[in-house]
Amino acid sequence: MNNFIPKPLVVGEIATNCWIVPLEDETPIKRGSKNCAVIDPGDEAPVIVAHLRDLNLYPKYILLTHGHFDHLAALPDLLAAYTAGAAEEDPVIAIHRDDAAYLGPEAYKVHCHSFAAASGDHSYIDSLWKLLPAPDRLLAEGDAIGPFTVLNTPGHTPGSVCFFWEQRKLLFSGDTLFQAGEGRTDLPGGDYQAIEKSIRRLVAMDSGIGVFPGHGDSTTIGAEQRYYR
Repeated sequence: MNNFIPKPLVVGEIATNCWIVPLEDETPIKRGSKNCAVIDPGDEAPVIVAHLRDLNLYPKYILLTHGHFDHLAALPDLLAAYTAGAAEEDPVIAIHRDDAAYLGPEAYKVHCHSFAAASGDHSYIDSLWKLLPAPDRLLAEGDAIGPFTVLNTPGHTPGSVCFFWEQRKLLFSGDTLFQAGEGRTDLPGGDYQAIEKSIRRLVAMDSGIGVFPGHGDSTTIGAEQRYYR
């Protein structure tokens, strides 16, 4: 791993890792601030906003590794804090095209169906629900967004992705690859065979790559390779 090791904000009842990643060699979109990417703003928008302001960072990109509610519940309030003329550009919300239904005006029904399958009801959704914006950009395998390459790693959801910063050897793996584990596949759209294929693809990468998942502790590709020999 390199000297730049991200640390997550752990947010919400489901303890989602929200990653705030400063960007390099980018023209600032707000005078006096530096650009960053916010990956998976799962809850507690005021905490995320306060952290960004403490670091003098402005979110150029809001990147979603997949569409589950615990990875994007803070999105409406986060977006509200950084729009309406606050900078030259509004943040770009990006999600894989196969998970696009989790955003936009019809998203409530999708989230209720998904969360009820996990917990038996959707009271958690109702307690936090605010209208979710539509995505600004729909991602596909191999796309570049900022310094990241999009790796489509289906299985947890059809549109699950990892964001790979090759230069820095950073892999933000969402709910695909965890430390000594992998994402569940028993929710709507889950596919065990697909996630196993996705995991095999990831663990074939350089062993020195740092892995920064959607929940739990960070790891490396090398540390995870021992589980998939």
